[in-house]
Order: sequence, then C-alpha cells, then structure tokens
Amino acid sequence: MAKKFIDGTEIVKAGYANGISTQLAEKQTIDGPEATLTVEEKKVIIENATKAFGDFLTALGCDWENDPNSSDTPRRVAKAYVNDLWAGRYEPLSKITAFPSDGYDGIVFEGNIPVTSMCSHHHQSITGRVHIGYVPSKDGKVVGLSKLNRIVEQFARRGAIQEQLTVAIHNAVDKICEGNLGVGVMIEAGHNCVSCRGIKHQGASMKTAKLTGCFLNEDSARAEFYEFVKGYSCK
Repeated sequence: MAKKFIDGTEIVKAGYANGISTQLAEKQTIDGPEATLTVEEKKVIIENATKAFGDFLTALGCDWENDPNSSDTPRRVAKAYVNDLWAGRYEPLSKITAFPSDGYDGIVFEGNIPVTSMCSHHHQSITGRVHIGYVPSKDGKVVGLSKLNRIVEQFARRGAIQEQLTVAIHNAVDKICEGNLGVGVMIEAGHNCVSCRGIKHQGASMKTAKLTGCFLNEDSARAEFYEFVKGYSCK
C-alpha cells in the first residue's frame, strides 16, 4: 500500500515553540502542507541562530569568542536545535502507511516509548516514557508499530508543555488510525526545570493522559489500557 500524507496533525499555531517553525509554515503556504525545508534553508536558520546565541552569551557576560571551550558553542547550540532538539519544528510528519485491520477490533498497545522533549518555559529537558493504545474498528486502519514511535519523536522534538504534548500525540494517532474506536495516550516524565532550578527537587515525575472513545466511555476498555500500562515505570 502507498504511503499517505495525513493532514490535520498540526494543531498548534505555527511559530509557537510546540508548533512548526515560521520558516516551514511560510514554505507550506506556498508549496502545500507536504513541503519541507532544504538543507540550504536549514543552514540559513542555523547561521542566524548562531549569531543570535553568540549575542545572548555576550549579554550574559561570557567572553565566548576567546574561551577555547565556548568559541564554537553558538554554532553547536544552533545546529542542535535545528537538527535534534527541535527537529520536529523543521520537518512535517512523514508519510505513513495505514493497513486494513482485517477484522481485528481489540486493543493495540505500545508501552515504554522513550520521549525526550524540552520545556517551553525554561528550555530544560523533559525525559520519560509514553504509552499509546488504540482500538481499530473491524473495517478501520492500523499502522506499523514503529510509526507510533515516529509520532512521539515528531511532536516531542519541539518546545513543549507535557499536557499539550499528550494532546498532540493523541490527535496524530487518532487521525492516522482511521476509523478507530478509541485512543489512549499516557506520558510519565521528569522535568529538569523542576530538578535543577526553582524548587530543585530530584526524582519527581508528572503523569498526563488523554483518553477518547471506548477508553473514556467504557470502564472495561479503560481498565485494560491501564492494566497494560502497569509494570512500566519512568526510570
């Protein structure tokens, strides 16, 4: 079956830290929602960000240009944001192949999906695990298991608050698994903005969940989802 671009997975205003970048949004306005940034276009973003981060360090009183450990830090940071930490802002969600469920209407569950994201407020790391479940209808669609991991990566590799990240992942799974009877997403994660600044509490974690369809309306389906979650813990 041919891979298909799924529209409607972006639910945050372009330019916001947890949405696509303004550069990608501008290109998609011209070339359509499947448009991607070229290597050269990304290089321009990195060059502009390199200069801006150098100015940021200077404003903090850091003589980074003469410090052998920091002289290339602005470029390293800019490349890390574009190519890794915020990579999900500079690329659309890749095309995904959805397959007929062939009559299967039980729960499909993948747990302990690693998640690495960044707090929009302080740009500190968010690390933990995601658990995803959905129930296809007998004539609905299922996706290859790794596609759930790809969805997590797409929306986590941005600035985020955990509550909205939960909703974004849920929305994407709901759109891609067409004809589903319910989708459940749970995230358990630690926030470095809690452990290294402010209250400075180590070991705290946050749990968020978004349930719809049978997981929200049927006690048995909800219990089955959380039963699958049991045994997994945020290390």
